Parts: sequence; C-alpha cells; structure tokens
Amino acid sequence: MITIIGNQKGGVGKSTLTVLAANYLTIAMEWPATIIDMDYQQSISQKFEKAKVLENEEPYQVTPATLDSYPILKNVLARDPKHAILIDLPGKLDDDGLIPVFLSADLVICPFAYDEFTFESTVLFAVVLRKVNPKAELVFVPNRIKATAKFETMGEVNAQLSKFGRIMPAIADRVDFQRITTFYTPVSIAPVVQPVFEEIFSAHLWNK
Repeated sequence: MITIIGNQKGGVGKSTLTVLAANYLTIAMEWPATIIDMDYQQSISQKFEKAKVLENEEPYQVTPATLDSYPILKNVLARDPKHAILIDLPGKLDDDGLIPVFLSADLVICPFAYDEFTFESTVLFAVVLRKVNPKAELVFVPNRIKATAKFETMGEVNAQLSKFGRIMPAIADRVDFQRITTFYTPVSIAPVVQPVFEEIFSAHLWNK
C-alpha cells in the first residue's frame, strides 16, 4: 500500500508525521514499512543516518528519492501489497513529476494547522489531488495544534475540509516532538498519535 504525506504548505509537520507513522506501523504493530524521503531538505534521511550510528538494527528503511526516480522505485517497492510505503512529499505542487506519485497513492495523509494561510494551501492541495487521483482516500490530520487555536476557527476549517476527506482527531503540540527518531517515539506522544494512526490505517492494512 502506498501512502503519501503532504501539503502545499510547509511547516505543518509532514516529515515528523511520516516518521511517527512508520514508527507506529513497524514498532507498535510489527507491520513492514519503508519511507521514501522526497522532501528537498531530506530531513528524514538525515535523521535516519544519524540514528543508525547510535542504535542497533533499524526497524525500517528510509530511501531518499527524487520525483524523476520515483516511477522505477515505486515498481520495486509496491510489489508486496502488505508492505506499507510512506512517501514524504516535497512542499510544492508546481512540478509535473508529482503526477505519477499522486496517481500511485492508495491513501493520502494531509497534516495541517488552523490558520488562514495553511487552510488555503491545504484546500489547494486537496483540489489538485482530487483532480489527479479521485480514488485515493484523503484524510486530514490537525497536527501539533496550539492550545490557543480558536474553537470557532477549528469548526469552520473542519467543515470545509470534510468536503474532500475525513478529519482525524487533533494532535496537540508537545515539546517531546523534538525527541522523535526513526527508532523511537516518546512515551508521552505515543498515546496521542496511536489512536489517529489506528483509525487511518485500519481499513487499509489490517483487513488485507
């Protein structure tokens, strides 16, 4: 199964959410997974290489890739439908190389925050994705939400985004997000993110 994690807006925590999802699948659920790091900063790949120096056998692989190399890489990784492929997308939509990535997705996870600029970028991402691949399930994750977020704003944003896909429970911002590695999810964060990932992946993986 191929899952892409992305948004047109940067700074919404998509790379962190990708690592958390891989940690959940492989460590908590013992489900095989691979991360394809397409983000231009390659932050997951850097985190993975750094963690390998300090830890033992890694629970999953992280493969840096470009949009140009994706079609060949996808054909290799997607042979096993029970292997979860998680793709951390670059934060832009103005590259035709994204089209085969969108077309290959079974599931799309879109993290977002409750502010006007992020909302507009999130809607743009959803519109483009729906036009390219209307069959993929789209889920929105309110991610690292501040305690100051206004309830009225949250309700209005959720109402609009629900026209495109499902809205997951919000993940509150915590300082422990800085301690996440490709080998470890802090105990304080795990109970918050696990119910979200259980709801996201249950229909796609556990029943296969």
